[in-house]
Amino acid sequence: MAEQCVFCSITRGELPSETVLRDPIAMVIRDIVPRARTHLLVIPFEHVTGIEEAHEFERLLLGHLVVMAARAASAEGIDESGYRVVVNQGPDSGQEVDHLHVHVLGGNRLGAMG
Repeated sequence: MAEQCVFCSITRGELPSETVLRDPIAMVIRDIVPRARTHLLVIPFEHVTGIEEAHEFERLLLGHLVVMAARAASAEGIDESGYRVVVNQGPDSGQEVDHLHVHVLGGNRLGAMG
């Protein structure tokens, strides 16, 4: 399953991406179909399908992804004006890739959710 995952291919360097940040646990790339002026994806190197699989290690991973999202927002200069951090879970949420990832959206005024 992970062998065919587009995000796994990106994290392994097999598919191109525009990397914003990278550390030993995850990387931040620009979304190729942005939903805001700034739309970044925080992707862990470990293949975890989603938050419903969050066991003890993944709980630490989730926290790391959120901290990395904040670092990316700062690096992009959207931390002062504000940004949104989103995890889509399952098909009804709009999750398109079955690999846990965090969206960072900002750079313009975002509409109300929900």
